[in-house]
Amino acid sequence: MSSPTRPLDPTAFRSALGRFASGVTVVTYRGPNGPRGLTVNAFCSVSLDPPLILVSIARWSRSHDLVVDQPFTVNVLKPEQEALAKHFAGIADQVQIPWYEGQASPRLYGALVQFECSPWRTYDGGDHSILLGQVIDLQVSEGDALGFFSSRFIPIARPIPSQPTLPFDPFELPYDA
Repeated sequence: MSSPTRPLDPTAFRSALGRFASGVTVVTYRGPNGPRGLTVNAFCSVSLDPPLILVSIARWSRSHDLVVDQPFTVNVLKPEQEALAKHFAGIADQVQIPWYEGQASPRLYGALVQFECSPWRTYDGGDHSILLGQVIDLQVSEGDALGFFSSRFIPIARPIPSQPTLPFDPFELPYDA
């Protein structure tokens, strides 16, 4: 593989990545002194069978060594949980954390979705570690999602019921379209 002719400017690269709208999650896990968490927007599905998801955790994060190879829960946040997202990103004052215990790891009460995972694999992702978790339990509630776009939190509204849905599941296409 050939290398680029000039190195990428890290600030420009980060800014370009910020143009991809994503949901906001808090990864929760059991630390040595109780439940802990960190805000993560690098989260996606990997496999339906077995049910696998991934999160990307910065190696410099204080949580990195505590969450690798441990059970964890990915809590998909609602817009009214923006203060939690900021708290677990280290950019807000203390807030009351609505913890409760899942099967193997702590969860955040009121999250839109909770994917509780057992560790599956960990991969090198440069300055991040890519954690694959096998989903062992999930909880889904109603509401809108909290998003992140261009360095700002945004609400992601549920579709209006009268809007047409796709006549197929785009994740089940047998070929590249």
